[in-house]
Amino acid sequence: MERVRILVSGNDHVIDELGLLREWLNAEDELRGRTELSRVPVEPEQMGAVVDALDVALGSTGALTVLAGSIAVWLRQRRSTLTVKIVNSDGSSQEITAAGPAADVLAEKVDAPRVAEG
Repeated sequence: MERVRILVSGNDHVIDELGLLREWLNAEDELRGRTELSRVPVEPEQMGAVVDALDVALGSTGALTVLAGSIAVWLRQRRSTLTVKIVNSDGSSQEITAAGPAADVLAEKVDAPRVAEG
């Protein structure tokens, strides 16, 4: 099972935004029960004690399509501009900064990781 990590930045309420995004993703049948909030150690050059992230387990390549589409819809509903970074298990990542209708480009920017069918 492939796992991706989602990082959100762009305002002072990142922890709240991650919680809202988790609730949003859990409303999707393909993602329900597959999300988990996590804390990531901060790199030496970064400030702060922890960075919060959302880990998502993907069971198939179709789940990534659902994830990207769901995040795009979620971003359209945000009032502030946020950056969402999706990090694949192989370390590759895609990032978009958007709010409102500009979030439509998310689906175009996210490349599907190689996920084993399962």
